[in-house]
This record gives sequence, C-alpha cells and structure tokens, in this order.
Amino acid sequence: MASLYADENFDYPVVAQLHRLGHDVLTVQEAGQRGGDDPQVLAYAAAAGRAVLTFNHRHFRRLHRLGSTHAGIVSCTRDRDVAGLTSRIDQILATVPSLVGQFLRVTRPAKP
Repeated sequence: MASLYADENFDYPVVAQLHRLGHDVLTVQEAGQRGGDDPQVLAYAAAAGRAVLTFNHRHFRRLHRLGSTHAGIVSCTRDRDVAGLTSRIDQILATVPSLVGQFLRVTRPAKP
C-alpha cells in the first residue's frame, strides 16, 4: 500500500476511505505543517518518503516538470463522489510498483 501525504485542501473523507483500504495517509494538518506553500509541501513529503495527494494540478505539475526530487505526486480532479474518487486513486496506485518521481493524474469520469 502507498504512503501518501494529503495537502491542506485535500478532502478528508477520501483520506479516511484510503485509510480503510490500507493506505498510509498523513495529512498536512496531522503533521502540523499547515500554511506551507507547495514547494514546502513537496519537500516535506519527499523527506518523509510520501507521495503528495493533491487537487492542485497546475502547481504540482510545474514542480514535477522543474525536476524537483520527490516520492511521487498524485494529482486528482475534485469529485463529490467520494467512493468513486477513492476507488480511482486506489486503482491507479495499484498500477505502479513505485511512486518515486512519478506524476499520476486521477480524473473524474466524463458526464454522460
């Protein structure tokens, strides 16, 4: 299972469901790191060996492209369907043997 670091704006209900699936998810709030900017979040996560879990695609994609060393970034599209988003995150995490240096995108399905 993955070791993740949910940034300050990530939905806690998804974090709770990922915990139930066996993932080790630490939130910025639990780590006492509130108010840090995105480079600080990424640096803290990297030092802790955790992949960042975020809705902030643009900023973290930029940090990834700049070559920041990291333990992974999982960028998600916001979704009111907590169970659906949790399932999509769990599924994509199962497809990679290591998150180190990876930028993964989890998107909400298109509406019919």
